[in-house]
Amino acid sequence: MKNVLAVVGDGNAKPVLEAAYLVAQRFASHVVGLHALTTEYAVVFGGEMGFSISSEVDRTLEREGYDRRDQARRLFREFMESHGLPDAPSESGPSASWREEDGRQNAVVGVIGRVFDLIVVEQPEKLASIAEATLEDALFESGRPILMIPGAAQKSLGEVVAIAWNGSTETALTVALAMPLLKKARAVAIIATPQALMPEPGPSGEELALCLERHGVAVSLRTASGRAKAQGESFLHESASAGADLLLKGAYTQSRIRQMIFGGATREIIMESRIPVLMAR
Repeated sequence: MKNVLAVVGDGNAKPVLEAAYLVAQRFASHVVGLHALTTEYAVVFGGEMGFSISSEVDRTLEREGYDRRDQARRLFREFMESHGLPDAPSESGPSASWREEDGRQNAVVGVIGRVFDLIVVEQPEKLASIAEATLEDALFESGRPILMIPGAAQKSLGEVVAIAWNGSTETALTVALAMPLLKKARAVAIIATPQALMPEPGPSGEELALCLERHGVAVSLRTASGRAKAQGESFLHESASAGADLLLKGAYTQSRIRQMIFGGATREIIMESRIPVLMAR
């Protein structure tokens, strides 16, 4: 994981930078802080004469966007300088550089993220937000693993890793992409869905444990109960019981639309997790 993309939306993104820095320390990574600014607004008002776009609101939103960019740039530079990270990539330790792009954050991240080993984003505080759109575009458009970071500061990352195992293709991919982290973990807890409750026929938790043990990974086994949202709650509960500081989850093994309407394990974990979650699909 030599190339890490950290999405810095504004001056409140310090938890994202802290997580990116923890990864960079482990792998001597180069962290690119990314801020995307959109200048395309469509604020429309209705009235007796029909509809019109308010140029005054347009200018206000544009000023607010530039303010957020300034806050993001300042936060990134101060954080990386305080940790002594140079601009140029180095084999001997972590480094960092800043990148600004024009466009909607979610669309920019989905495209640019395709050449990074890991994309670090913030946890959405609410549905239908730019943070949720960024997370989903990163998942569906980049083809890379996504590390979602809650708002609380993390003292460690990847010391104890939990795997939400349901035997699916998406989870298998997530485990494969996370192998560098798993090999460096002190302990790994597999939280396995009983095969009768798996979304599709797949290998058991015991089979995954055997595979990881052959890589020299120290593994323990736990069981997740329930279906859909209840299973998401079980994954979170068992992760906390194992003392995990990172959860691996294959994203949207059910239809994304179905999960939006009826709920599901991925959506429950995205909105409720209190530890970082690494996802792929």
